[in-house]
Amino acid sequence: MAVYAGPVQDLIDQLGRLPGVGPKSAQRIAFHLLKVPKEEALRLAQAVVAVKERIALCSRCFNVSEGELCSICTDERRDPSMLCVVEEPKDIVAVEKTREYRGRYHVLQGAINPMEGIGPEQLKIKELMGRIGTEGVKEVIICTNPNLEGESTALFLARQLRPRGVRVTRIASGLPVGGDLEYADELTLGRALEGRREVEG
Repeated sequence: MAVYAGPVQDLIDQLGRLPGVGPKSAQRIAFHLLKVPKEEALRLAQAVVAVKERIALCSRCFNVSEGELCSICTDERRDPSMLCVVEEPKDIVAVEKTREYRGRYHVLQGAINPMEGIGPEQLKIKELMGRIGTEGVKEVIICTNPNLEGESTALFLARQLRPRGVRVTRIASGLPVGGDLEYADELTLGRALEGRREVEG
């Protein structure tokens, strides 16, 4: 049963469908939009429309792009022999913030998750394999999330990639800087030990 006038309830319902936005948050956002000047609300609406009309997926790496190829794929300064595989376009932003990586990317558009009905065929894995042979890739860095789905996806990719003669690496995961050992769970500490490296002295 609708509690508010039609358009208000419609807005609350639509906001409530966004990930991470529950009923109370949807209601707060809707009433915030009612309070702001009309021009501000219209700017938000126009930004949503512009994204849907002008942004698509890069035809090579499946990052978000305004043209056929994204700005990373068209950047000649990037090392084409290195390919970092991530789950979502937002993961590229996280890697780029480190300023440590100068290769190219491949976005899977998710991770293997049988419970959600997502298998390898629902992801951009076939396209990744196609890039290995044609783009001179020497190393694939698997940068999926350190959770069950990300680990399953990483293992699957490693099995598919190794016979193709490329170096397959996985980002190390473990203890955050400033963390205490006593608060680390066994899995995190185990990963930190696996990802250990030589101490430069």
